[in-house]
Amino acid sequence: MDLTYTAEETAFREEVRAFLAEHLPRDLSEKVRLGRPLSKQDHEAWHSILNGRGWLAGNWPKAFGGAEWTATERHIFEEETTRAHAPRIVPFGLTMLGPVLQHFGTKAQQEHFLPRILNGEHWWCQGYSEPGAGSDLASLKTRAVRDGDDYVVTGQKTWTTLGQYANWIFCLVRTDPTAKAQEGISFLLIDMASPGVTVRPIVLLDGGAEVNEVFFHDVRVPVANLVGEENKGWTYAKFLLTHERTNIAGIGFSNAGLETLKRIAHAERDGAGRLIDNPLFAARLARVEIDLMALSTTNLRILSAAARGQAPGADSSMLKVKGTVIRQEINDLTRRALGPMALPFVSEGLEGANDGIAPDYARPVTAQYFNNRKLSIFGGSNEVQRSIIAKQVLGL
Repeated sequence: MDLTYTAEETAFREEVRAFLAEHLPRDLSEKVRLGRPLSKQDHEAWHSILNGRGWLAGNWPKAFGGAEWTATERHIFEEETTRAHAPRIVPFGLTMLGPVLQHFGTKAQQEHFLPRILNGEHWWCQGYSEPGAGSDLASLKTRAVRDGDDYVVTGQKTWTTLGQYANWIFCLVRTDPTAKAQEGISFLLIDMASPGVTVRPIVLLDGGAEVNEVFFHDVRVPVANLVGEENKGWTYAKFLLTHERTNIAGIGFSNAGLETLKRIAHAERDGAGRLIDNPLFAARLARVEIDLMALSTTNLRILSAAARGQAPGADSSMLKVKGTVIRQEINDLTRRALGPMALPFVSEGLEGANDGIAPDYARPVTAQYFNNRKLSIFGGSNEVQRSIIAKQVLGL
């Protein structure tokens, strides 16, 4: 599925491949390939390896310690790391908060927080969604009341991914309850070791607990941790969500999933022949591969525009919707390709459910299928993203 690359970009791809071959720990790669849960130590180890090479923050300017890669280089890096079964870079500090601080944070905030994101001292999570305020994020109710040099924060956040590992959380809070929904929100940085912060895991359909509820009971947060201006947090939230949705297409994950699907379709039997030779299955596989090629090209175009300072707008919604549909279709086709081997599913003991009775490529399929049902909801539900596209692009 290679696009046309320049000689410099091809050389960069070879450099990434060589780096991965030498520095990606084999046991860590095997864990990812087999769909095993990754610990906090696994993520930290990989982040440390990348940071040592200067590749942890590919989207950051060099002035802040980033690699300052082009959109194409970031695309190549994602493609090669997923192909090599490297752990996904945890995005909350690096992809989401970092750019917000670089654009809207004070010099003191940049000097304090950005190096700690890179060296792993701070592990960030995202405090946006609440019960009753998911896709309709502007209806959030977590309040921050000014009290001298502090804000006192009370409320609840939910679906907080990897919050059990985090020691800091960036939050949208309501600082003016009398203003219109979007106009009374501020962007706060909160130390999760503060008195009054409680984290409670949410067990998901696949038996894992990668998301959490976070409760704030009269948590005192220094005013110095306010990003930008009070009541202007919606502006910063939209900036962050644009970065999140631009990177949410999951091209690399879909490419890796497609390669696995093809491997399975060539190995599994359908009656007297191979599954890949079944015309109906082959047609569905071809359709999703064509869609993925088109999405890859579109993703590069939008990332290039963003690198030139153009706000993606509804384009990022399109990436989110189409990327979700493609990844879920690949998951569904993979599950169908495995037939009975995809059936074992015990949420309390899913890990290793197929060990000894199925090829290694069958092990993570059921867990991935169930877990990735979330893709059409998080980051703004696909229904909401389609409404954005209808309004901003079609004028409906």
